[in-house]
Amino acid sequence: QWATIRIEKGVKKPQPQMLKTPAANGIIERDETPMEKEIARLHRVDFEFSDIFYFCRKGFEAIVEDEVTQRFSSEELVSWNLLTRTNVNFHYISLRLTVVWVIGVIVRYCFLLPLRFTLAAIGITSMIVGTTMVGQLPNSSVKNYLSEVVHLTCSRILVRALSGTIHYHNKENKPQKGGICVANHTSPIDAIILTNDGCYAMVGQVHGGLMGVIQRATVKACPHVWFERSEIKDRHLVTKRLREHVVDKSKLPILIFPEGTCINNTSVMMFKKGSFEIGGTIYPVAIKYDPQFGDAFWNSSKYNIVSYLLRIMTSWAIVCNVWYMPPMVRKEGEDAVQFANRVRSAIARQGGLTELPWDGGLKRAKVKDTFKEEQQKNYSKMLVRNGSIG
Repeated sequence: QWATIRIEKGVKKPQPQMLKTPAANGIIERDETPMEKEIARLHRVDFEFSDIFYFCRKGFEAIVEDEVTQRFSSEELVSWNLLTRTNVNFHYISLRLTVVWVIGVIVRYCFLLPLRFTLAAIGITSMIVGTTMVGQLPNSSVKNYLSEVVHLTCSRILVRALSGTIHYHNKENKPQKGGICVANHTSPIDAIILTNDGCYAMVGQVHGGLMGVIQRATVKACPHVWFERSEIKDRHLVTKRLREHVVDKSKLPILIFPEGTCINNTSVMMFKKGSFEIGGTIYPVAIKYDPQFGDAFWNSSKYNIVSYLLRIMTSWAIVCNVWYMPPMVRKEGEDAVQFANRVRSAIARQGGLTELPWDGGLKRAKVKDTFKEEQQKNYSKMLVRNGSIG
């Protein structure tokens, strides 16, 4: 409570007048003037070396305040509250605060960590053994029932291992069998957060290590779909299996994270359209973590799954809100991209997240050459239009 009051005071603290102008909404003041207008101010027709400065400045703006890259780093609190490690600017403030912080480290690492590790080991072992045993049974209603019991029980043990405090809202909108549940993606534990309240057939990228062991075990008991994103044949097979799945209204709802990668829970990035092409009813779910007690974001480029689990298991708690939203269907005349954008906007509004049009794949991929060529073509057309090039 003390920490919350301190943070609220920090938020309410008046900011300098210069930050209140609409243009100055970030680290730097961006100029959104189109290329044609800005270069036209410099000259009328011919190419000049001064044109280079326009492109250089735009490049510097992108580097200094790239709205994509910053979504793949931990969310920072307004002020450090002694409960998280995410404030990298904290150094030595006072002896009293340092003593409190040291006591917190001792509690988290020497008391909470061993207890949580024990619970996590029980949950993971039970998941692997239970799903493997259920997977040996012939397909029947009994197998489906036992599979749901194993998934629910083990998920709830794992949530306890994280000291998870989850608030589920609007349960009357929970995903139904034969439907598709789509949610924003922050962490691998998103799946555990949702299966703590119901069972799903999950769709996701194949992983190695501990995550891979769990994936191979669970798929024996439940029709999860794991695929290799780089394999085109895998993507075609996934689409086919998903279409077959939604036709059968007796099967568990499919759980998909259409962003395709983990975002730091401050925004929702572009949804892949494949999930919205297969038909069926879409059940949107918004997940919002509270960063005051622990950072749930997984930066997979920086931490492997074991290191990540160690970080969140040494946090004070994982606190989040889950909103089940009314089902949505594709409108007449609406293509898959428009439908995906509409669902994404609804999730962003409900979760209080920023909506961004960028592909989360930029986390690891380089900028496509077509984006660079587009700017080159626009500049060439402008010169031709002004009569500089014959």
